[in-house]
This record gives sequence, C-alpha cells and structure tokens, in this order.
Amino acid sequence: MIPPADRATPRLAEIAGRARVSEATVSRVLNGRPGVADATRQRVLAALDVLGHERPVRPPRHPAGLVGLVIPELTNPIFPAFAQVIEESLTGHGYTSVLCTGGAHEDERVAQLVRRGVAGIVFLSGLHADTAADPARYARLTARGVPLVLINGHRAGIDAPFVSLDDAAAARTAVRHLAELGHERIGLAVGPARYVPSRRKAEGFVAALGESFGLTGERAERRVRHTLFSVEGGHAAATALLDAGCTGIVCGSDLMALGAVRAARQRGLGVPAQVSVVGFDDSPLIAFTDPPLTTVRQPVRAMATAAVGALVEEIRRNPVQRTEFVFRPELVVRGSTAPAPRSPLRE
Repeated sequence: MIPPADRATPRLAEIAGRARVSEATVSRVLNGRPGVADATRQRVLAALDVLGHERPVRPPRHPAGLVGLVIPELTNPIFPAFAQVIEESLTGHGYTSVLCTGGAHEDERVAQLVRRGVAGIVFLSGLHADTAADPARYARLTARGVPLVLINGHRAGIDAPFVSLDDAAAARTAVRHLAELGHERIGLAVGPARYVPSRRKAEGFVAALGESFGLTGERAERRVRHTLFSVEGGHAAATALLDAGCTGIVCGSDLMALGAVRAARQRGLGVPAQVSVVGFDDSPLIAFTDPPLTTVRQPVRAMATAAVGALVEEIRRNPVQRTEFVFRPELVVRGSTAPAPRSPLRE
C-alpha cells in the first residue's frame, strides 16, 4: 500500500522509469502542459495507475472547445467502442465531445452542432458512406469553415480526410481462413449494397472466391446476400446461404454473425461442427458468446486516434492531406470456425 503522502506527491523518477520517458515529460503531463504526444501522455497516466498514484484532475488551462461526434446509432456495440476512444483522444487534446446519433436525422443533428459553435465534427459511418445520399451536405459544411473527418465510407469529392478499414482485405482474410479449413461453399452476409463498406466487402469476397476456388462472375456473386446490418439481417441472409449449401458464412458485422449462428441452430446444425461463421468488428464481449466468435477485428483505437489527430490539425489550420488513410484488419480466430464437415450440407 502506498502511503497517502506518496500518493499526493508521486516521485518523478519512479514514474519516468515505469513509463520509459524523461522526468521532464512526466512533469509536463502532471502539470497539464502542451508538447507531449498523446501516446506518451497515455503511457505516463498508465504508469501512475500501476504505481497507485492519483491521475492529475486539473482541467486544461485553455479549454479548446467542443467537437461533434456523429454516429448512426448505439445499438451496435462497435459504435460506442469508437465513441469512447474518440472521446478519450479529444479530451487529451483539450476538447469536449458532443455525441449525436445521426442516421436519417444526421442533417438535423449537424445543424444543432453548428449552432453550438463546434470547432469540428467527426462522422462515423454516416451518410457519407451511403452512395444514395447527396455528398453536397459536407461541401456546405466545409464552405462554412467547419473542419471534418470521416470514418468508414470514402466518397470522392468530399474535401476532408478519411479514415477507413480495408474492407476488401477483411473479406479476403475471412475467406482464406475458411478455405484453409477445407470449406469450399462459402457465402457472404453483408449490409445494403449502397453502402461503401458493404460494397467493398462484397468486392473483396468475390475476388477471394476467384483466388481460392476459381469462382468468378455471376457464380461468385450468387454467394453474396445483401441485407440489414442486424441480428435479423444476418439470420435472413444465412438462411438463404444455408439453402445454397454453404458450410462457411462470412458476415459484415458481429451482430449479423450472431444471427447466422441462430439460423444454423434453428436447423439443428452445430456451429462450428457443421457450419463455420466469421464475424466482423470484434465488438466488446463478442469473445464471450456461445461459441466465442471468430471475427475480423477493426483496429478501433488506432483508427479513432488517427481521426482525432487529423481533425485537430484541421482545426489548427494545418491542412491534412486529402486522402483516405486505410487501416489493415486482423483475423481473430475463436470457436465459431472449424474444419469443414466431411459431408456437404447440399450437393
């Protein structure tokens, strides 16, 4: 137990040694001074936690203002996961986040944020990802001098930095995993085709079928089922794919994967004994489902931190390159995938 006096006055050398930084850097963090990278600041704060010292609670000397965070909804656990990291990163830069759930009401929420005088806005899987939506709404914001950063759903012509996952690579990775397990009939359950991430996943999936099995064109495209990004959507798509004899199902979200598992079990099929299911996102708690879900992980912390860093540079009038910063996914193998059954579900 660390005595109260030590908790109030942590030793700089001890903290510096634990965080692998200089004592001067520790002093800057403890006193809320600028000039410390966010990752370094987090290491110092983690060292304080490990050593049992209190974190500094003083507010920033110069509050930087408000930043809007617009996300579609909160029912999909990947969105709160992004929101938490974005909020943490914004706080490290001295900003306060204002969370809004957009969806069909995105324009109304954005108008409210602009009226509040936000310094900038982060859009996560917003209307920018919907190819049926008019991108002019973002041009109007940039024309008003509102800095923007958009996550997942690149659209050409929007004057802002984009941060995206490599959705095509995610689908390829999932297909290759199932192919290595001996699955030959593999299907994709993914969201509506008008969304950029769905389209990219489908393209990567079809390409992977060609690479692994020589399946191309309409034959490959018939293995794709576009539906809703929900448990119910995954259930509906998986039902059609099981009818087609698929023993491996790649899903566009973890929620869809849970629906696919449910569809298989309703037919009396074991997961993964007879049907293997791969999710997407690696949402919180997904490792504790039954069975634990094999999934393709989005690097949420890296993507969220990069988005906030780009936005802060924009706010400071240090323009960031107008490009798409693409992050690689990671396959996380758990209990929902296994070698293909010896007898196919359907010839």
